[in-house]
Amino acid sequence: MGELTDDAQQPSSRRLARVVTAGFLGTTVEYYDFFIYGTAAALVFPKVFFPELGSAAGTAASFATFGVAFIARPVGGVVFGHIGDRVGRKTTLIATLLLMGIATVSIGAIPDGRAIGIWAPILLVVLRFVQGFAIGGEWASAALFVGEYAPTKKRALFALSPTLGTSAGLLLATLTFLLTGLSMSTETFLDWGWRLPFIASIVLVLVGLFVRLGIAETPVFRAAAQRQAETRAAKSPFSEMLRHQWREVILASGAVIMWLAFFYMGAVYLTNYGTGHLGFSRNAMLTINLIGVFFNIVGSVAGALLADHFGRRKVIGAANGFAIVWAFVMFPLADTGGAAAMVLAVGITLFVVGIASGTTTAFLPEIFRTSYRSTATGVSYNIGSVIGGAIPPILAAPILAAHGSVGLSIMMAVIAVVAALSVYALRETAGVSLDDDEKSATIGETPVAHS
Repeated sequence: MGELTDDAQQPSSRRLARVVTAGFLGTTVEYYDFFIYGTAAALVFPKVFFPELGSAAGTAASFATFGVAFIARPVGGVVFGHIGDRVGRKTTLIATLLLMGIATVSIGAIPDGRAIGIWAPILLVVLRFVQGFAIGGEWASAALFVGEYAPTKKRALFALSPTLGTSAGLLLATLTFLLTGLSMSTETFLDWGWRLPFIASIVLVLVGLFVRLGIAETPVFRAAAQRQAETRAAKSPFSEMLRHQWREVILASGAVIMWLAFFYMGAVYLTNYGTGHLGFSRNAMLTINLIGVFFNIVGSVAGALLADHFGRRKVIGAANGFAIVWAFVMFPLADTGGAAAMVLAVGITLFVVGIASGTTTAFLPEIFRTSYRSTATGVSYNIGSVIGGAIPPILAAPILAAHGSVGLSIMMAVIAVVAALSVYALRETAGVSLDDDEKSATIGETPVAHS
C-alpha cells in the first residue's frame, strides 16, 4: 500500500513550526473576516441596512443575514472538501482565504439602504453567502493540514492552531470594532466608521496568503494520492463518504453542535442581548467579549492537552455534560444586569466552548479515511454549524419574546444533550493513524495506536 510510517512522515521541527503558523495565521484572518460580520450584525446592520423595520424586526433581519453564511457552509464544505481530497489541502487553504478576503472588503464598500434601497440588503446577503462558502472549506482544511503533519501523541495540541486562530480572529474583530467605536462618535461610527474593519481585511489577507503559499502539501495526502495513482482508483470523495461512513458524518455533525451553539450565542447573541435588553453600552459589551475570548483561549489549550492525555470522547463528553447544567445558569446570570455577572456569563460559556472545540480539531479528522477525510470533515462540521451556529441565534428572539430567558436555557440544554449523545455513539480516536487509508475509523473498531 506504500503506507508511510510515523517516522517517515514526521517533518522537521522547523517545517512543523511553519505549518502550525500557517494554520494559525490563515484561520485568524478568515475568522476575523467572518466575525466582524457577526459583530456588525449585532450592533450596526439593523440601523444601516434595515432602518425601516424598527429595532426588533431589524435585529431579526440582521441575524437572518448572519445565518445565510451557515446555509452556504455545507456547500463550501462539499466543494472545497472535494478539492482538498482530489487536488490537495494547500490549494483549498489558499482558495478559501482569497475568496473570503474579496467578500469581506466588498461588504465594507456596500452603500447603505438610504442610497441604493433594496439592493443594499441583497448585496449584503450575496456577499455573506460567499463568506459562508469560503469558511465552509477553511476549518476542515486547516485542521487536516496541521493534523496530518502533527505527531500522533500530540495531535490535539498541534491541531489546536486553527482553533486558536478562530479565537484570535474573534479577538481581533472585537478589538477592531472597539477601537473604531472609541475613536469616533456613534453617528460617525454608524455612518462610515463600521466599514473600516472590513476594508482593513485586505492587509491581513495578504499576510495570510504569503504564509500559506510558502508551505508544502501534507505527507499523508501525498501518500494517498500516490496510492490512487498506482491503483487508478480515484473515486468521488463525496460518494465514497456516503457509501462507507454516512453514520459517522451524522454523529460527527451532532458532536459539534453544543460548542458551536454556545459559541455563537455567547459571542454574538449575548452582545445584542446585553445592549438591547440589559442596557449595556456597545463598548462595554465589546470589552466583555474581549475578556470572554481570553477565557476561550485558555479553555481551548486545556481541552487539547486533556484530549491528548485522556482521549477525545471523555473531554468532549465532560464539556457537554457541564453545558447542559450551564444552560440554566448562563442567562439568569446575565439577567442580573451587573457587569461582573455578564463577564462570567460570557467568559464561562466561551471557556466551555474552548474545552470542546480544542478537542474537536483533532477528533473529527481522525474519524474518517484519508481518501475522503477533507470532504467528510468539512461536511460534518458545516452541517453542525447550521444546526448549532445558525438556528439558535435566529430562534432566540421569538423564544425570548414568548418564554423569556428560560426558553433560551431550555433550547441550549437540548442542544447540549444531543451533542452528548452523538459523542457517546462515536468511538475513541486518540492514537489512531492518519496514514493508512485502509484502516477506516468507523464505530466499533479499535484505533491503531502508534508508539
